[in-house]
Amino acid sequence: MAGKSDKSKGETEALRMPRKAYEAELKRLHVELVKMQRWVVQQGMKVCIVFEGRDGAGKGGVIKALTERTSSRIFRTVALPTPTEREKSQMYVQRYITHFPAGGEVVIFDRSWYNRAGVERVMGFCSEAEVQKFLAVTPLFERAMVESGIILLKYWLEVGPEEQERRLEDRIHDGRKTWKLSPMDIKSFSRWDDYTRARDEMFAATDSEWAPWYVARSEDKRRVRLNVIQHILDQVPYQEIRDEKPVKLPKRGKLGKYKSPEYDFRYIAEKY
Repeated sequence: MAGKSDKSKGETEALRMPRKAYEAELKRLHVELVKMQRWVVQQGMKVCIVFEGRDGAGKGGVIKALTERTSSRIFRTVALPTPTEREKSQMYVQRYITHFPAGGEVVIFDRSWYNRAGVERVMGFCSEAEVQKFLAVTPLFERAMVESGIILLKYWLEVGPEEQERRLEDRIHDGRKTWKLSPMDIKSFSRWDDYTRARDEMFAATDSEWAPWYVARSEDKRRVRLNVIQHILDQVPYQEIRDEKPVKLPKRGKLGKYKSPEYDFRYIAEKY
């Protein structure tokens, strides 16, 4: 069994985009995201990005790559916990609406209202009647979003069963990743076909002209991050804002004129 796992890991490494090429392209895309961010703020644009996919598909890594060089006040990530009893009594999408973008914001949903068509349906947290109602209403709800001026982008990250299993096993054995493995991941693991069927029905009902689904292959984490970021840049119209004058640091005042009072600072131990 160990030999098979080692071979699978070796094959994955061989197919992965080289790190040097990945980091160079990611740096270029980060520069473009900063340009897009400035344009979104200046124009008061509203952008909503939804990420869905199976457990281990790489949603978190894509979102991290998308946001690590932008302002968290403008690029906001929303990952809602299990609904409270009060939220369960509300209109289903109500708790998501409160997080929608205002002018000058990009809101990223790490899982979204589509929980109802996926995990809630497969794991029996809602009735089939509730699912069918959701599938019927969602295109209309999203049309209202788009007509209000929101740019809505919906991404499904597609990962194969072998790669998903490898990633989930990695979460079990890598102490840095155990927090990523939830009891729900374990329960969901044996329901591959159920999730596939739920995904297909979700696509059929909610892939609309005004809010289409975009599928990104995520077998290679590096490639999918680059592909999704580039696609977002292509979908959000922006222009580079050039400063009228080059930014220069002003002259620093004379150093040493102020003397700090004697104080026993608590410096941390320098172990490295």
